[in-house]
Amino acid sequence: MNREHLDALSAKLTAIPGAPRSFLELRVRWFVASTVAIANASGAAVVLVFVFAVIPDPPGVPRSAMWVNLFAFLAYPVVAVPIAVLLVMRAWAPIRRLVREGGPPDLEQRHAVLLGPARITLIQAALWGVGAIGWTALNSHYGPLMALKMGMTCLLGAFTTLGLVYLLAERLLRPAAALVLATQPPREHPFSRVTTRSMLAWGLGTAVPLLGLIVVAIVAMTDIKFERHEVAQTVLVLGCTALVISFQVTFVAVRAIGDPIQSVRQGMTRVAKGDLDTSIVVYDASELGQLQAGFNSMVAGLRAHERLQDLFSRQVGPDVAKLALDSDIALGGELKDVAVLFVDLAGSTKMAAERPPDEVVALLNAFFGVVVDCVNRNGGWINKFEGDAALAVWGAPVPQEEAAGRALTAARELAARLPLEIPEVLAGVGVSCGPVVAGYIGAEQRFEYTVIGDPVNEAARLSDLAKSSPSRVLANSDLLEDCDPVESLHWESTQAVTLRGRPRPTLLASPRPTDAPLPPLLPPSARRRRRLGVLPLLRREPRNG
Repeated sequence: MNREHLDALSAKLTAIPGAPRSFLELRVRWFVASTVAIANASGAAVVLVFVFAVIPDPPGVPRSAMWVNLFAFLAYPVVAVPIAVLLVMRAWAPIRRLVREGGPPDLEQRHAVLLGPARITLIQAALWGVGAIGWTALNSHYGPLMALKMGMTCLLGAFTTLGLVYLLAERLLRPAAALVLATQPPREHPFSRVTTRSMLAWGLGTAVPLLGLIVVAIVAMTDIKFERHEVAQTVLVLGCTALVISFQVTFVAVRAIGDPIQSVRQGMTRVAKGDLDTSIVVYDASELGQLQAGFNSMVAGLRAHERLQDLFSRQVGPDVAKLALDSDIALGGELKDVAVLFVDLAGSTKMAAERPPDEVVALLNAFFGVVVDCVNRNGGWINKFEGDAALAVWGAPVPQEEAAGRALTAARELAARLPLEIPEVLAGVGVSCGPVVAGYIGAEQRFEYTVIGDPVNEAARLSDLAKSSPSRVLANSDLLEDCDPVESLHWESTQAVTLRGRPRPTLLASPRPTDAPLPPLLPPSARRRRRLGVLPLLRREPRNG
């Protein structure tokens, strides 16, 4: 992915298209500071609730201990918060540089983005660990139970802070993660797994409240003055706090898991509707990000397969392409009754000698464009292009009703359109029908699907003969017996001719002039008798010149 694509993705992800880089960098700074502040404020609230409202002081602790602990609780953040912000900003410096400069991320920026939530969590863990040790030591001279209360309470606040920091930082870094993962798919890492998020949600929603209950139980067992209503009050406050915290944490954790799955599901819906140009933004570094990247790879493969199938269908025709994709390919063929049309340009050698090559190619493409359109419109397919000629087939590889009539209709349309649309060329069209061998011809390394048989040779000979006929189209009159009666009215049998290389004469048919009246429609038996010579042949007087 080049720099322009990354810049466009960056503008899209930040939802501020055209915003200056300096503004985006400032936005990242504020988001980082807000994440740290919200998480630590939540942890501090847990500590305050547990120390001053949930867990009572052990017996024998003086009243002044509360003010000492309150002073220590308020004084420590004055030192710890600036250190935390400084360390976090330093760890996120590569991320700010990525936002400020743009372009493909380097290795340092990639690690900073993908491991950013884990790094900021470790920084917070270190600061809360120092605070817990200091607070426990401060209260140790009030007795072991007081030290245990303060230490356990500080751990509860630490768990809350660390879980929120990780989950919020991971959500905050999604735009930057999308920029990084756009250049390289995510790889599994111990700190970026669905298991990590689940364990954090468990720690905040289950472990913290249970630890609180454990502390209350220890105090209740060691303090004989700990009355029933105090236990009930403590458990009630603790339960309400646990419900609020567990709801928030579980919601954030579920969203972190559900959003990537939702993006994949929406992408699959678009693909099911036929939109193979869809892709989803990969912003998750866990197994879910691998799922997102895998979806994009799958759709890219489908696009490549569809393009290959489209090119293959254009090369050999849709029916042959479907046959090749749906069945095993083996050299050889099978006998089929088909109708074939062979169209060949006259004077192509002279045209190539007198005209520039690019003009000849343009003329051939225009000529073949008309041929392909007429054949496709009538249900046939182009088997091959042979220089300045083309062979079209009806009835193979899939049997086709009215194959003869469709081939005759296509031949008449060609005779009408070519003089009007491409008057520079002169072409002869020959149509024949009969049994052929249709299958894969060639070698194991290179083969093609084609038809081989007498009708193909006859159609080629008829196209040569048609170049000198007034209508430019000649067909074997046997097709008139197999085609739709209405189509047969547009044709007339002319004469029997022994074609070059053939042992017996061929009875020819050509299209009627457009201004000639159509004969009455004969019943099938009468048409068959006409073919056998019982009825006189309808002849057309040759045109002058």
